[in-house]
Amino acid sequence: MNINNILMVSPIFNELQTLIEKEDINKNFRYLPEEKMTEEDLVWADALVCFNLKSDINYDQVKWVHSLGAGVDRLLYRKAWNNDVVLTRTICSFGQRIAEFCLSYLLKDLQFHDEFHELKLQKKWSPITPRLLNEQKVLIFGTGEIGQTTAKIFSGLGMEVYGVSLSGKRKEYFQEVFQVNSHFSRLGDMNFIINTLPLTEQTSNLINEEIFRHLSNVGFINVGRGASLDEQALLEALNQDYIRFAVLDVFTQEPLPEENPLWNHPKVHITPHISAVTTPDEGVACFIETLENIEKDLPLRNLVDVKNGY
Repeated sequence: MNINNILMVSPIFNELQTLIEKEDINKNFRYLPEEKMTEEDLVWADALVCFNLKSDINYDQVKWVHSLGAGVDRLLYRKAWNNDVVLTRTICSFGQRIAEFCLSYLLKDLQFHDEFHELKLQKKWSPITPRLLNEQKVLIFGTGEIGQTTAKIFSGLGMEVYGVSLSGKRKEYFQEVFQVNSHFSRLGDMNFIINTLPLTEQTSNLINEEIFRHLSNVGFINVGRGASLDEQALLEALNQDYIRFAVLDVFTQEPLPEENPLWNHPKVHITPHISAVTTPDEGVACFIETLENIEKDLPLRNLVDVKNGY
């Protein structure tokens, strides 16, 4: 595929431009914030590099769309896609970042950080014996690159790691992988549940009351997509002690509105979608690699399966 004109649309377009101009790339570039992109820009472009797509603009005229993020739900969810347009996504340190993010909250829980903080405020000397990682069972929804990297790191620390996927296909680093809707009998055995699922028609509200009522005092972490979680069902599960704490990095609506009850719930930890950020350096490196492979007609390790949505 021959690519000459590349349109880069991003909130960090200035940083991307600075990095790309240091490289020897003989292409024509336009750098714009998302709100400034027009139909004329797309007519000019062979390739579009972006985080989001505007819903009122036709993208069929470009040859290639590259997502600067790991997820592509903003591009595909409930939208028609022209299969003649190649769609790729960024692959970088997302798995490592998310694994470390999740691990930090597991350790915070097992080492009783909150409890010791409260005891300090009360000036009480009251020992509590920390629990061990190698005694924990963890269930990860999503066994792709992010879920598998998390499973690799967790299993290396002695945890029993299980997976749930749409296919139920066996994956390395998981003790066992269950197909969606065939895992309910094992939910009660788990100490922690981690959701890494992308948002597709099949995963929308997949983490719901039917799952929560099989749990027993688990820790829950959502680093997948907000809309894959039924937030109201989560609140009810927290109030009924099916879940002892929840760490939420992603939400159905972002930024999370001030009136959302999740802000005030004592068992909920909130972070502003930072568990796996795309750094400018990593974003540019993946883009350049993909551009070279596309022009040489080489296999693309980050090619999106549009039908599956990831």
